[in-house]
Amino acid sequence: GLDDAGFKDIIIMSHSAKHSSSFYSPFRDAAECTPQFGDRKTYQVPFTNPAEAMREVEADIEEGVDIVMIKPALSYLDLIAEAKKKFNVPVSAYSVSGEYAMVKAAANQGWIKEDQIINEILYSIKRAGADFIVTYFAKSGARLIRDNS
Repeated sequence: GLDDAGFKDIIIMSHSAKHSSSFYSPFRDAAECTPQFGDRKTYQVPFTNPAEAMREVEADIEEGVDIVMIKPALSYLDLIAEAKKKFNVPVSAYSVSGEYAMVKAAANQGWIKEDQIINEILYSIKRAGADFIVTYFAKSGARLIRDNS
């Protein structure tokens, strides 16, 4: 393993609970990586099975990961909170391309105030227990934090 090879200070973050989700569609379309055959459901957690998501998180911890990740973030705030309470490791949440696309589309139509929604989404992910947030909103989120400090 990494330790045996002299890499003792390497932190590993696993995509522990990657749900089978339509929220990945914008990225897949942009990257032209939509499956040409079959699907990804064999290694993604069904969105209807939170117990399996927690088993995946637990298995990753047992295998030695340092940080677990739940994705997508917004639809799985309950699982972010559960992982934070149940396990003694940092929890990362990934706000994926579909979450970003929904906000951008609604803002472009004038249906929402983009900055307010971004702020609300990021705070809700943090409030659920995420220690880290990976997001397409990183630049605008950082600007909002800076401007509101």
